[in-house]
Amino acid sequence: MAGFGLLKRLVGGRERRHSEPRVRAMASTCMLVVDDSPTIRAVLGKMLIQDGYAVIKAANGAEALELARREHPGLIFLDIVMPGVSGFEVLRTLRHETATQATPIVMISGNVQATEQFYVQRYGADDFMKKPFGREEVFERIQQLVLAGRLPRRAATAPEPLPATDSQAEWDAIPDIAMPDADHLVDATKSAADQAEK
Repeated sequence: MAGFGLLKRLVGGRERRHSEPRVRAMASTCMLVVDDSPTIRAVLGKMLIQDGYAVIKAANGAEALELARREHPGLIFLDIVMPGVSGFEVLRTLRHETATQATPIVMISGNVQATEQFYVQRYGADDFMKKPFGREEVFERIQQLVLAGRLPRRAATAPEPLPATDSQAEWDAIPDIAMPDADHLVDATKSAADQAEK
């Protein structure tokens, strides 16, 4: 991978490091990651923790609603296609409750039908990320919410990122790109087809 970065520099590719510094949300901002894929939860959680945010995770819509009501996260990353309570249902519920109606929400999905439905209807979400996604895309979404005044801005002299809660070996095994689990894709496609029929 290091060779690829060198090749990009030699051929004239731009690196983000040389552009303006990234605008970040306040350190320790609580972020809720909601996805039925353990891989997505682990990867996105790692990205956020490494950038200094506090992370809580939910594996389904019902758990997401409970955590959002109890913990009042500063930002929610919410998968659209989940068994049981879908991400769209979670979004609608949170937007109707006084305590959570102003919470920024970024919807995420790797399902083509759910993605198209999101762009057609928007449903009141602040932004959208398509799976697979990488670190830059995640931080770009956060930066846009900070610039829009939806998240508080981090001071230039912010503390170092929070330590990992997993063992170092588990932490190192988490990849840097959020790819859905293979069997999760089959389940998500079936779930989206079932929802489309309703």
